[in-house]
Amino acid sequence: MLKSGDFCSMLYAGAFIVSLLIVVLLIPPLGRLALKIDFVDKPRENEERKLHKKPIPLTASYAIFAGFFIAYLLFSGEYTWQTAALFAGGLLLLVIGTVDDWYKTRGKDFPALPKMLVQVSAAVIVYLAGIRFTGFYNPFSEEYISLPVWLQFTLTILWIFGVTTVINFSDGMDGLAGGLSAISGTTLFIVALTMGQSHSAMLAIVLVGVTAGYLKFNKPPAKVFMGDAGATFLGFILAVIALDGAFKQATVLSILIPILALGVPIFDNLFVVIKRFLEGKAIYQADASQAHYRLLRAGLTHKQTLAVLCLVSVCLCLSSIILMLVQI
Repeated sequence: MLKSGDFCSMLYAGAFIVSLLIVVLLIPPLGRLALKIDFVDKPRENEERKLHKKPIPLTASYAIFAGFFIAYLLFSGEYTWQTAALFAGGLLLLVIGTVDDWYKTRGKDFPALPKMLVQVSAAVIVYLAGIRFTGFYNPFSEEYISLPVWLQFTLTILWIFGVTTVINFSDGMDGLAGGLSAISGTTLFIVALTMGQSHSAMLAIVLVGVTAGYLKFNKPPAKVFMGDAGATFLGFILAVIALDGAFKQATVLSILIPILALGVPIFDNLFVVIKRFLEGKAIYQADASQAHYRLLRAGLTHKQTLAVLCLVSVCLCLSSIILMLVQI
């Protein structure tokens, strides 16, 4: 079990460093393998969503997955059913994401339904392991209101599926999904530490470590991509961290904390989903309506667009931390 005090601080620092190093060490050989087997994202002319100019390896997801679980198991000592569920759910997303990425390398689109079913299945596995949204404290009576089981299930699945999806949708330009995930993960780490939730704090700091390692290679101009496999995995882990941490001991107001921490991908992609629905398009149909594409069309450079969106994310995350401190 995790300890408290200075030793616990050393564990967090060690987990961050080890997870980062694993990703940094694994990405180069995996990238060379991707080039050999043609598992790369190829640029396409006249397609606004393809911003790169040369083939980019799609193998960072495996380094992220390995770095996350090796570091987490090494430093947390949490060999529980919940850890097994997290691994199983993450592995499902890695596999279906790999299939989706492979289709894209061949210029084909993988059907949306199998991806949705696997994402929901991963969420169900986590729910059955006991990681779920159970209720909230009444701000007036301070009484804990436990939600009906069917509503616990519905909200948990919707949250995990939703966050998994919006992080994936945000993975449209160099450094964006990784940067937003790192900022959100750092915020959830601070929230977990403040609330005394060592388990979710460890999950969060390891996630920050793997995203930092990934960003070494994915900052503009990117040398590697994580593809759907990596983006959905990061979204899945972020959703679980919120359920295991910020959503616990929640009041009606503090429910906003994880929503603000993930504000940029959530609000941006809510806009995109509503827009696609009103236009009669499939929600999963890829287009160039996300905020980063709109900013690029407005004349900003890639680096300027990335800086603007990350700055907005930092502001929302600071708001979530202030909200948490007000609640204490």
